[in-house]
Amino acid sequence: MKIIISNSSSVPIYEQIKNAIITAIMSGELSEDESIPSIRSLAQDIRISVMTIKKAYDELEDEGYIITRQGKGSFVAPKNTELAKEKARKDIEEYMLKIIMIANKFDIKEDDVLDLFKFLMESDEK
Repeated sequence: MKIIISNSSSVPIYEQIKNAIITAIMSGELSEDESIPSIRSLAQDIRISVMTIKKAYDELEDEGYIITRQGKGSFVAPKNTELAKEKARKDIEEYMLKIIMIANKFDIKEDDVLDLFKFLMESDEK
């Protein structure tokens, strides 16, 4: 698993780490019950504070992506399809809000946006 951090990104570092791990889990790069690097080793590898890594791991555990076993480390949690769907819904919602802002900015009507959406959905199915 490769984690690349961008210091120039507006996304906080802990969130970049969290997103990289989520992406690795969702793509199958990290599989169920596979161990992930310890907080200390990851901090050393990517030269980031232990506390930043801990914050990312704590959120990953709170969101159900990883499980931490005392004295053994952190592991990928069993895949929860509802969790994956909820993440996808959240991502879609963020993109839709951007679409709405652009449409409003350029006075593009809702029907035009919906027609385009339907057209793209239909063309993607083929």
